[in-house]
Amino acid sequence: MSGFATHAVVAALVPLLLERGYSTSQAAWALGIGGAGQTVGRTLYAALARRTTAPVPTTILIALGALTTAAFAAVPGPYGLLIAVSVVAGMVRGNLALLQATAVTDRWGATHYGHLSGLLAAPATTAAALARFAGAALTAPLDGYGRLFFLLATVSAARTRRCTQRLGVRLQRRPGNLREAPWCSQAA
Repeated sequence: MSGFATHAVVAALVPLLLERGYSTSQAAWALGIGGAGQTVGRTLYAALARRTTAPVPTTILIALGALTTAAFAAVPGPYGLLIAVSVVAGMVRGNLALLQATAVTDRWGATHYGHLSGLLAAPATTAAALARFAGAALTAPLDGYGRLFFLLATVSAARTRRCTQRLGVRLQRRPGNLREAPWCSQAA
């Protein structure tokens, strides 16, 4: 669900900004600068991965995705603030991409990496494909892109809550052994 929300946000950001009166150029820059944020985010991934195990950054990143989506929904401007939110949202997407790429070896080792990686990526890839269509289809019944972004933030926040609950249960059961459990991935 968080992958669905993340990709719907990317597809709907330009229409959201156009709906709020920004020019096509401004909307395109806001979306594009998120790509620069992805690069910055990826440079920070190694530090995040060194200090935690997979479930912790997954939960943090999904929560940050919910926050940036809510910020897009709630903050109409100024434009500079929207650019800053876009950079942070891009940083989250960049880290999630690397997290998904390393999830298989973190959880199950390198044996059968290609097969397991494909199985793990399939739900997220399907959600990404459907998100673009579904997000656009939901704008009419929701009466605009702002409400769509609030719905997407709610979906991500609900996923964060679930991951946090499972993380707490897992920490209580087996402290220090988080790498074994595939219970809270972006695709889940």
